[in-house]
Amino acid sequence: MAIHLRAHAFAANPLRGGSASTTAVSPSAAAEALRSLLDTPSSAAPADGANPHPYLSKVLPFRRGRPLARSPDLPPPPPSSSAAPAWRLAWLPPSRVPGVAPDAFVFLGAHAEGDGKEAAAYWAVDVSEGEGASVGGAGGGDGEGSAFVDLRTLMVATDWSDKDAMGDLAIAGHARALLEWHSTAKFCGACGAKAVPTEAGRRKQCSNESCKKRIYPRVDPVVIMLVIDKENDRALLSRQSRFVPRMWSCLAGFLEPGESLEEAVRRETWEETGVEVGQVIYHSSQPWPVGPNSMPCQLMVGFFAYAKSLEIRVDKQELEDAQWHSREDVKKALTLAEYKKTQRTNALKVNQICKGAEKGQSPSDDLKVESGEPAPMFVPGPFAIAHHLISSWAFEGAPKVPSSFSNL
Repeated sequence: MAIHLRAHAFAANPLRGGSASTTAVSPSAAAEALRSLLDTPSSAAPADGANPHPYLSKVLPFRRGRPLARSPDLPPPPPSSSAAPAWRLAWLPPSRVPGVAPDAFVFLGAHAEGDGKEAAAYWAVDVSEGEGASVGGAGGGDGEGSAFVDLRTLMVATDWSDKDAMGDLAIAGHARALLEWHSTAKFCGACGAKAVPTEAGRRKQCSNESCKKRIYPRVDPVVIMLVIDKENDRALLSRQSRFVPRMWSCLAGFLEPGESLEEAVRRETWEETGVEVGQVIYHSSQPWPVGPNSMPCQLMVGFFAYAKSLEIRVDKQELEDAQWHSREDVKKALTLAEYKKTQRTNALKVNQICKGAEKGQSPSDDLKVESGEPAPMFVPGPFAIAHHLISSWAFEGAPKVPSSFSNL
């Protein structure tokens, strides 16, 4: 059966603009309030508990790209149960993040905590080095059921039917992308001078007075496409050497300067498989902050593409294999029970990490099936746009081709 989400994983960030719950808070005003909090010892707080600052400030620490997450300490469910513990982001007050310079905090957004309550400003900060590395304690957690957890593990562990969990995942993805950009964009690309954060970390500016170039987070577009053989009712799926056993997915590649998205789809398909593509149809897009650290702000742009030729010549430097798969075989690969078991396995793993009992697991362990015979092949889960491209074709049929000059 097809899995339908409210939005792609990492999209629909509740702290971004456009949401009814989002509160318009000036980044500069929020930064001033945060700086005041950091400069004020906790012992100097008013005795009546009143907040002397215009906003509450909540901080999400990251260590080596991993956000601080928490998971309830619950008894394990019975083997027959499909329930899994939910995780949430572990927000801390600024007083719990000592020794970090105010400019290291990155503003994520703000919203009201409830009817009639004051607004809360949300921040992210990297605590991998220096005095900030003491955040969370030596074991990685804070002794309160929290720990720094890899974002990919959280992604797979998230129950895609849980709106709040999906919102936390989107916030964590946005925060990781911004922090990774800050760690790589340290110097001005025009003159080589140091780049300093401004606008509460939402951009940088060259420190050279004769340059003062404004520097914004860049987004690397990646085209991802399901290539369809309409006449024989097949789809082209590929494997990379880094994939876990049995996994197949869509073709994908980066946009090059001077080409349209449609041209990138055709070029990448030809270069990697030798298959010529004609018509290209847009499906949807997805933020993807779990790529390599050198490219933390990726945008996956999904397409259907109709094949004009069928012979496959795999570029072994890019792919391990590429094959045509029938619709029936693809439907068998889209096994809901297997995705749910994978989600539960990772949710339990996050729970164990947060309780301080992490055990080393390889990526293939993360994707194991707890019981039953696994399908001969599977495709990425519903957290990936590839899943929805493949699922849409398998269950809803080939998309209609619009009359558009971009598809010529």
